[in-house]
Formats: sequence, C-alpha cells, structure tokens
Amino acid sequence: MTASLPDAPWRHRQGLHGLLAALEADRGHARFVGGAVRDSLLGLPVNDLDIATTLSPQEVMDRLKAAGIKGVPTGIDHGTVTAVTAGGPVEITTLRHDVSTDGRRATIAYTDDWREDAARRDFTINALYADPLTGEISDFFGGVSDLEARRVRFIGDASARIAEDHLRILRYFRFLARFGQETPDAEAYAACKAAANSLMALSRERIADELLKLLAVDAPIHALRLMVEGGILHPVLPEIDVAGVERLATLIEREAASAIDPASLRRLAALLPANASTANAVGARLKLSNKARKRLVTALEAMPGDLPPRTLAWRIGVEGATDRILLDCSAPLSGLSTLDAWTPPRLPIGGGALIARGLTPGPDVAKALGEVQEIWVAEGFPDAARVAEIADQTVSKFQRARQ
Repeated sequence: MTASLPDAPWRHRQGLHGLLAALEADRGHARFVGGAVRDSLLGLPVNDLDIATTLSPQEVMDRLKAAGIKGVPTGIDHGTVTAVTAGGPVEITTLRHDVSTDGRRATIAYTDDWREDAARRDFTINALYADPLTGEISDFFGGVSDLEARRVRFIGDASARIAEDHLRILRYFRFLARFGQETPDAEAYAACKAAANSLMALSRERIADELLKLLAVDAPIHALRLMVEGGILHPVLPEIDVAGVERLATLIEREAASAIDPASLRRLAALLPANASTANAVGARLKLSNKARKRLVTALEAMPGDLPPRTLAWRIGVEGATDRILLDCSAPLSGLSTLDAWTPPRLPIGGGALIARGLTPGPDVAKALGEVQEIWVAEGFPDAARVAEIADQTVSKFQRARQ
C-alpha cells in the first residue's frame, strides 16, 4: 500500500478546490483526515469528507464567508464547522487535544500540533492525514501498516483510550468487522472486555446508533461472536447470546441468497429471541423511534407460519413480510419474488355497496364487510368483478340469517 493518497473521484468533487483555497491548504493549514484517507488507501468509495485545520473555528467561518461558501457552525463549541459546497457538505475541525474526559464527553483545547490532534483519535487507521495538494500521508502511529495487516489497534494505551470515551468499545468492534481480521489485537480485546460494564454509563441512544452501524456492516459475525464470548454486550443487552449470533449468520446467508440489502433492524431482530415482548423491551431500552420499534416487534411477533407471502404482506406490510420470511428458516426464499414491486391493494368495495345490495344498515354491515375482505384475501386479491360476486353471496347469507 502506497503512503500517498491515490487519486479518486471525491478529490475532484465540485466546490472542493475553492474550499481548499479558502482554507489555505497550499500553506499547510488544512489536510484531509480520517475515513476519507483510510478508505481511499483501501480503494473504497468515499462519501463523508473531513478536513482538519490549524485555523480556529472563527477563522474558518470568516474565510468561508469571504470565499462565498456557506458555513454552518454545526459543532463550533467543539471546533467543527460544516462547509456547504456544491459537491456536498465537508466537516472542518480545528486541531484539538483533550484537557479532560469522563468517558462520555471531553473538554478540549485547540492546538496547531498535528501529532497532538492525531493522539486524541481512537484507532491508528483513523489518525491518517493527507495533504490535499501533494497527497502526502502523515502517519504518526503506524496506521498505514495496520491497514496493510488488517489490524485495528487503539492509539497508545487501549484502556486509557476507552476510559476517555466508553463508546470506543463498540466502535472497536464495528471497525474490526469492517477492516480487521477475525483475530483481534490482544491488548484491544482485553481492554474492551475489562471495561464492558462502563457501557452502562452511556446514553442508550449512543449505544443503539453504534450497534446499528455495526449490524449494517457486510460481515459483522466474527466481531459479534467476539463480543458475546467476551461479555461485551451483556451489561446493556443480555438478551443477545451465541444462539442469536448463529441466527444472524443464517439471516445474512439468506439476505445474500435473495440479493436483498442488509437491514440493521432486521439483523437486530435475528439477534433477539423470537418474542415480541422482548423485542419491544429492547426497542424501548435502546430508545428506538416508534417506527423502528414497531418494525422490530413486527419481525418477531407470533403469526401463522403458513400464510402466503402476499397475504402476510397485506397484513403487516411488504417490509414486515420481507423481514419475517428472511428470519424464518422454514420459509422458502422464492416467496420474496412475489413481493418485488408489489403494493398491497385495498378492498375495492365499501359498506355502502353492501347496503345498496339490500343489507340493513347497522352492525351487520361491518361484519359482512369483514367476511368479504377475508374471502378476498384468501383468494389472493381477485379483481372487482369477483369481489362483487363475493359481496352478493355475503349479503344473501346475512339476509337469510335474519329471516
């Protein structure tokens, strides 16, 4: 792997040249940093772009304004300004060092020392900087060699880095899943296991966000196995065990066989016991949105297992049916093709049509309409002509019962 930033489409995105000029990158005031550098070295696509700068946040805002570039003080208290360019947003952060930390947040001070800024980052592979003009890589802690070896390693003492921010435990396993080998760095793994209880000090929203990012990785199984074996998740999610990891492994195989994109919530459902109450409790504990919590519960609630895919989708939605079919090892994957580009229809008749057929207004109308709907669903959603026949038969049945 070369120690120079390769050329890539993101380096030519619209507006970036003007931004770098405004930040005086030619005078060494700005460098690309973090994921964009790491992923470019690996030949991966880059979406999010971060720039580190020796300029103060106010200087950044002033220079952007002078250059006609919109600057948003998204995290100015922590040194971050977002530049809105035609090619997309770019986060610009002033070089920093930590003054104090409590495991959840840090008090920072600004610096003009690139190595000092690198030293406060989590992993060596995330502490890589690149000169925007020459592509020269600044690697203070061996991040390039770690990328080559597929090794995820904390900068400095692993336990100390985790003590600064407990979320780094979960981040470690996410980066291990994306970039690491199945055998973790021994010091890092030991430190994560020793500090697992500190996850309880984090907000559940931060835990959920990091866990769902991990589950979105193409191949998270080896990292999750290590987490379960090391007791990492037990303090906050004791419901996840070895059996859950095996269920997830099967789900991932079924997703791949069906050419269906991974879904973090579906994968979380696989990790949990097949119990809607448990899913609801976990969703509440992680403070998931109502929509996300409902999807988790729907994926695991008990339902008849012999419903045709479209009938299932009509009852719980296409997304819910897709989740359930993928999670149910006994369900043929071929059923998913019947849901592709299919929208559950609405019953093409209402209570007024039954009254027009002679049904007396009252409770019987709702009951009869329900029977019409059940037959319509059972017959696979036939057209309006067949629905009219079903309605005639149902009205006659109710009229006979009233005689």
